[in-house]
Amino acid sequence: MIDRVVRWFVAPDANPNDPQIRQRYGALAGAIGIGLNLILFLGKILSGMITGSIAMIADAVNNLSDAATSVVTLVGFRLAGHKADAEHPFGHGRAEYLSGLMVALAVLLMGVEVGKSSISRLFHPEPVEFSWPVAVILAVAVGIKLWMAQFNRKLGKKIDSIAMQAVSVDSLSDAAATSVVLLSMFVERYLSISIDGLAGLLVAVFILKTGWETVKDTIDPLLGRPMDAALAESIDRLVVSHPNILGVHDLIYHDYGPGRAMMSFHAEVPAEGNFLELHDIIDHIEREMKQEHGIETVVHMDPVVCDERTEALRSRVAELARGIHPRLTIHDFRITPGPLHTNLIFDIVIPYGLSMGDQQVAGTLRKEIEEMEEALYAVIEIDHSYVDTCKQERDAQ
Repeated sequence: MIDRVVRWFVAPDANPNDPQIRQRYGALAGAIGIGLNLILFLGKILSGMITGSIAMIADAVNNLSDAATSVVTLVGFRLAGHKADAEHPFGHGRAEYLSGLMVALAVLLMGVEVGKSSISRLFHPEPVEFSWPVAVILAVAVGIKLWMAQFNRKLGKKIDSIAMQAVSVDSLSDAAATSVVLLSMFVERYLSISIDGLAGLLVAVFILKTGWETVKDTIDPLLGRPMDAALAESIDRLVVSHPNILGVHDLIYHDYGPGRAMMSFHAEVPAEGNFLELHDIIDHIEREMKQEHGIETVVHMDPVVCDERTEALRSRVAELARGIHPRLTIHDFRITPGPLHTNLIFDIVIPYGLSMGDQQVAGTLRKEIEEMEEALYAVIEIDHSYVDTCKQERDAQ
């Protein structure tokens, strides 16, 4: 059914990174969210007035806020679809993230208000009148919210939208909250225990939890997040598949909204290579990044000496770095020999979150290099990784 609804608005083979296509998906999700949430609000507010349940009224108001946030999401996608202009040369894609943040803040505010009303009912309990028609309305509402969660999750995955994924989680939380309200009605009817205030408080907790998670998810791309490790590995493989490209490092990614990104990296090339030929390869890689990944790319050409002694020392130092921690890497390795000692000059990339400090890592590696050969002295520049190398570890936990 979800696929059928989507096909009415968007062609199956449409490019999900196209801002205009994303705008259609956003309009579809927003319109459905507004319509269904308004229906749920009307059904629940009438049910709450009939039964006198503060938890049900709180749940109804939550649906009204969901309708309002669907409007915000709709507007956000529409703004994000605007083309680049003189004031915004990288487009308006981050408007989608801003709309998600506004949704999250509205959810948090609603959670606070629902919590205050529920605490008041805990201290001043009032009986809740049971009604089978109301129970049926709530059961139907749970079903609708579960469908909305699945709908937004599927659309969010299809176009890689944080805003839609947040709406999906919000709908799932709403389904759980409505289930709590329905359960409280049966408990009070058959066990004569008033848990309406407690149920309303649980609804508030669900709302606050969802709002806080959404804030974190939407604020990360606004502050600047690292490139996904899988995408970085794909780019590495594509770049080094070209002739005379020895390695890639210092990859930096800038996210200006879905389908609008820039990146830069250093590509290592043989120092003895033909400059014009190497430059032509670099130009081709920049065009290829745009075609394959839709990312505007700037590549810095980094000449590397490839004689036998340099390669042997580079390999040995890289092995020592991995011995300290498997995620440590080196680059820009070069040698400056002297009469008494030889300088090994290189950069070491230390991922954020490593338990060892920067100077501790550099000091340990410098000591191991000197133990390898007394005449060697390491001149180490510390870099940090801009790629989310911990993502796979977090997903596995």
